[in-house]
Formats: sequence, structure tokens, C-alpha cells
Amino acid sequence: MDPIIAVKDVETSAKWYQTVFNWRSLHGGKKFDILVSENNEIIMCLHQWGEDEHPTMMNPNITPGNGLILYFRTENMPVIRQNVEKLAWPIEEDVHLNPNSTKMEFSLRDPDGYYLTITEFHKYEG
Repeated sequence: MDPIIAVKDVETSAKWYQTVFNWRSLHGGKKFDILVSENNEIIMCLHQWGEDEHPTMMNPNITPGNGLILYFRTENMPVIRQNVEKLAWPIEEDVHLNPNSTKMEFSLRDPDGYYLTITEFHKYEG
């Protein structure tokens, strides 16, 4: 799955995600970008609000991500946390133990207000 989120400024958001997660841009541009991991795995795409007439991306005045959490399971949580600190970016919920996953995690919002939770990597077990 290649999640796509609508953003106000694709280049600014792409730079933010690249700085925080150490991803890189595969596409680049003012209207659309594809962000990939160090293994060239597509992680997410950024799409300019109002471009291409996608019905869920027409109104930039709605609350972005209402009902959505971008949940990142990673082995690089300490590095990501340090990158956020270097940016002096506000944290919504500091590092804590999630009682459901029993893993450490923290949460923040991206430049467009999307809620992100960064958690220690774990496999889902039924």
C-alpha cells in the first residue's frame, strides 16, 4: 500500500519527513512527491491540496487527518526522536510505554497537522 496524504506545501513537507525519518525523495516536485526508505521501499506520497481533482483532497481548510493516525513501527526510534529534537519540533506525547503493544513510543504532528506515532518495531501477534 502506498499511502498518500494531502499537504499544503509538498516541498516543505518532503524536506521535513526526510529530515525526521532519514528518507529520500524519489519523485520531487511542487505537486507530488514519493518518499522512500534507504531500501527504496515506498513509505508515503505527498500530494498538493486541490491538484488533480481527487475528491478527498479538494478542500485544504478541513482538519487534515481527522480519524487517521500515521503509525510508524521502526527500529530507528531513538534516531528519529533525536532528529525531531534537532528541529525543536513540538511533541504531542513524549516517549512512554504503550500498555497495548508493550513498546515504547512517542507522538507528534507533521507540518500539516497529521498525527504521527513513532513506536519501537514489533510484529503484530493475534
